[in-house]
Amino acid sequence: MLTRAFAASMVAGLMCLAPVTASAITPYHQDFETLIQTDPNALGNDGWLVFGNVYTPTNTFLYGYGPFAAPNHALAFSALVTGQGGTEQGAQQLSVFSDYENTDHALGRLIESNVYREWTIAAADTGQVWFFRFQAKRGNIAGATTAMAFIKTLDPNNSYALTNMITADMTAIDTTWGGYTLLLPVGSNLVGQLFQIGFVSTATNYEGSGIFYDNVDLSVLAASGVPDSRTFPGATLGNNYPNPFSPRTRIEFTIEKPGHAELSVYDLAGRKIATLQEGDLAVGEYGVTWDGRTDHHGLAAAGQYWYVLQTPTGRLARRMTLFR
Repeated sequence: MLTRAFAASMVAGLMCLAPVTASAITPYHQDFETLIQTDPNALGNDGWLVFGNVYTPTNTFLYGYGPFAAPNHALAFSALVTGQGGTEQGAQQLSVFSDYENTDHALGRLIESNVYREWTIAAADTGQVWFFRFQAKRGNIAGATTAMAFIKTLDPNNSYALTNMITADMTAIDTTWGGYTLLLPVGSNLVGQLFQIGFVSTATNYEGSGIFYDNVDLSVLAASGVPDSRTFPGATLGNNYPNPFSPRTRIEFTIEKPGHAELSVYDLAGRKIATLQEGDLAVGEYGVTWDGRTDHHGLAAAGQYWYVLQTPTGRLARRMTLFR
């Protein structure tokens, strides 16, 4: 579990380094092009934070330290780099890796290094669905190192207990750029909790741990408006039928402006489980059938799911119910 336990001896002197947490979740986009690569405070000034946790080799928690403003150098947590992108990524990218300044690496301890942005969930956020999208490619990750991207929520009134953790495993991604999406519907039970998006690596013995990220985007779709707002300029997303369904259902949509589009299925925890259609689509009407199987060819469990249409002009989402 990712924890927010503090190392008391360190926090008192260093808490001032962390930016003030923002109120209410705010849309965010960062392509890292306007940040000054030579500025050691570039990421921290943009609102990025870091937090470290240390475990024994058998995953017993030892201590945590942070939060601190994210550094921009090659020794700990995060850095702006150049030369790793393509046309979409531009000149600068974000590299996320282990805290190599923590000498517990040499003791074989697991150093969990979190790089993230944070907001406090407000009442106005209730009923919204937040999408965390980004591009990533594998760097020098090696040995037993693992890496993840995440959306998570933590309850500061309950010892920062983890209340949601939606992840994408980055450990074995390709060395070429790919796109990833996570989502989280925000319920009224989360008001007052912390909402975080970010990236984490867990490494030991100074093993390589770098993953490159770019085009980070956090945006919202109002869940309460989904049933009545199934269109926007450029696209229409219809009701699936039948609904509820077993074992398959039909989803139809219309593209009115040509471009890249993706129709995917997410579980209610925000994990993408199936990609139904993706690519450059011309203007026209489209239909796909979902047979209740995941991208890994397993059977999805009975329950409710989101199906989400993403195009360059926006996102549409609707719910469907699978029964077995």
